[in-house]
Formats: sequence, C-alpha cells, structure tokens
Amino acid sequence: MPGKIIGEYYKDFAFPIPEAIDVDNFAIATYYVRLPRDWNVVSHALYMSAEQTVGTWTPVPEITEEVLDKYFGRIIQISEIPAYDSYIPPDVKERDYIIQIAYPVVHFKGHIAQLISVTMGNILHSGKVKLVDLWIPKTFLEDFKGPKFGVDGIREYLKVYDRPILLNMIKPCTGIKPDVIAKLFYKAARGGVDVIKDDELMMNPSYAQVEERVTKCMEAADRAEEETGEKTIYTVNITSDATEIFELADRAIANGANGLMVNVYTTGFGVLRKLAEDPSINVPILAHPCFKGALYMSPYHGVAYHVLVKLIRVAGGDMTLFASLYGKFPQLVGPYSRCFSSALSPFYNLRRLLAGSGGGIHPGQVPRMIKDIGIDILIPAGGGVHGHPDGSEAGARALRQAIDATLKGIPLAEYAKDHPELKRAIEYWGGEAKVKQIKPL
Repeated sequence: MPGKIIGEYYKDFAFPIPEAIDVDNFAIATYYVRLPRDWNVVSHALYMSAEQTVGTWTPVPEITEEVLDKYFGRIIQISEIPAYDSYIPPDVKERDYIIQIAYPVVHFKGHIAQLISVTMGNILHSGKVKLVDLWIPKTFLEDFKGPKFGVDGIREYLKVYDRPILLNMIKPCTGIKPDVIAKLFYKAARGGVDVIKDDELMMNPSYAQVEERVTKCMEAADRAEEETGEKTIYTVNITSDATEIFELADRAIANGANGLMVNVYTTGFGVLRKLAEDPSINVPILAHPCFKGALYMSPYHGVAYHVLVKLIRVAGGDMTLFASLYGKFPQLVGPYSRCFSSALSPFYNLRRLLAGSGGGIHPGQVPRMIKDIGIDILIPAGGGVHGHPDGSEAGARALRQAIDATLKGIPLAEYAKDHPELKRAIEYWGGEAKVKQIKPL
C-alpha cells in the first residue's frame, strides 16, 4: 500500500517463511554461496533474487509494489554452515551459506530454456555460487511429456526385463568408416550388447555420414538378431546445429534407425524436447553428457550434476550417462547416488530415465554397479568390449557373463572357471576383488 514502510532486513514480498508460498506456482532453487567474512548476506540474497526476476543495479520507476508482489523471487532460506548466530571466530575469512529462492512459475511456464535462464542465469558468474538443487513444481511439468520410452519402454522393445541393459560405445571414437563401424557393431551385438551408440565425437563427418552408418549398422543388427534372437538398439549420433539436427533425425529414421543420440549440453535441452515430443520420431533418444564437466566440476561454480540429469528427464531423454565411481572419470558417492535418484525416483507422471555410469568399465566392476543401484541401469562399456584381448564379441560376452554371475550370486572368479571370455577379461583388467582404477590419460 502507498506509504508502507518496509524494513531493510525484512521485506514482506521477498522474505516469507516457506509455508507462506504456494509451492505449486514456484520453482525452488537451492544455492551454495561463499562470501567474504563481513559481506551482508541478506543484501546478497536480495541481489540474487532481483537479478533473476525484476531487478537491476539501480531503482527504476516501473518496479512497483505490484510488480514486486507478483514477480519477485521469494527468499525462503538463508542458512550459514557452520551455523554462527552470535560470534564468528577471528580466523574465519569466508563464510558458507545455503540460500533458497522460490521463483514464480509465470516467468518460465512451458519453456525449459527459460527455467534454466531464471534459476541459473547471471548470478552463476557473480562469485562463488553453485546451484545445488532445483525443485520443479507439477504446474511447470503440465506442459512436458518427458521420456517417450524410458526404462520400461526400452525393456519392452528389447524384451529384457530382469537384468541391467548392456550398452557399448563403438571404439575407436572417430576416424573409422561405416564398414568398420558395422563390423564392430555386429561383433558387439552378437556377443550380447543391447544398445550400441556412436561415440559423442562421431557426428556426421564426410567419411562416415549418418545415412550410411545407419543402413550398415541396422543390417548388422538384423544379422545378429537372426543368430541370437536378441534385438539391438543403435543410437546414431545426430548432434549438429539446430538447423540441421531435425533433418538428420528424419534421414536416420528413414534409413531404419531404431534410436537416436544427441549431445544434450551442446545442442540444448529445448532441442532434445522438440525431438522427444515429435510424433514422427518414435524411437528412444540417448542424451549424451558431452561438455558436462564445464557445468558441474567446480565445487564453487556451476550446477550440480543431478540437477542436469533431472532436466534431461524433463526434456524427454530416454537414456543418459554420467561419471562412474569405478572407472576413469572422478565422481563421489553422494553426487553419484543423487544422479540415479534424478533418473529413477518417482517424478510426477514422468517415465523413468534409463541411466548408466561409464568411463573405464570392465567386467570386474559389474558386481559393484548392480549392488549399488540395482538392475534398472545401463552398464556402459566401450574399451571394455572392443579392448578385450580376444576381440569385441568376447568382450561383450564377458560383460554379459559378469551380469549373469552377479544376479546368480556367484563370485566372478568362480563363474569364470567355466566361462573363458570372463576369465580372460579378469586376467587382463582385474577381478571383482581388486578392481583396477583406471586413470585418465
């Protein structure tokens, strides 16, 4: 109301208790913020909320009380860790906070790019600020369909219901022509791989274009199915500029593709959503996390990995990958488990996202992967298939044997006595008891 006096440290439009907001109409972003010792955290939280909604660096006439009431973000938590209330030790130079801001859905309703812009925009380069969680209201997801297949749809297509899904990346990553790709594809499929994907670096080069790759790899898939009775999904990489990616999708499907892959962080979540919701694209889509490290690796900047996985699910990805506890890419157990929660936990009406953690995976790591997460996972192996000393088919068989042994409760070393492919893999890479931790080159 006109003439109302609002205190410096309490502004009724900005600092409600959480119970005072209608959670159906807000997305709640949780930030980790590190500030200098004597920095005013209340003013900083107000700056963050203003920067991402109605504000600028100086007062402007059209920021009225009505605008603030409807469109300003609500600061619902400022918590310091450790929780200093009355005394700060003299040796403390910087202070750590959790700040939660609830953003009105009206700013981004129906648009994932706008959701990202509001919750992660300019403030993520305003010092030591990292988005560590994002609560998305059901009202926002009313406009989204999510995964078209997800865990259950992919299982139904493959007729695989009671074990993890084995995924292989063709190796070498680049520099090989369609005939070689198809040869490697056939050997991996014949050995028992369920999903075979292009490497994220194999897009649409002149020496191995999408149409020829699809034609030859799907011929290899059909030949392997005739011999084994098992289907194989080929997720062909159609990553490209926005003007070309939909044309590549159409051409791939016209040539028989039964899966697609996009590097989601380079093409964008909106592109993934458009592909997933296109009724003419009735195949699973693997959202590859290429470029992810630039977004989440810093402890003080960026976006927590599990938030990115959640956004893949919102945008309609059916499969995705992330870093493993067990291989060549660093990942800690807390973020690792949160990523699987984002993929598999109930999330309104969205189908579950089939996810796996990769990078240096071989049969010796399979028991731990299944024990940690369960069977609703992808087990991704590139070199673990094609680098097997007896070839790609043996590499695939060794991984399937490791899966079978684990589900039967038989130690790998014992199971390997009657399974030569698994035995050779253990001899080459290490067994269940002493998993070889591969280091990045």
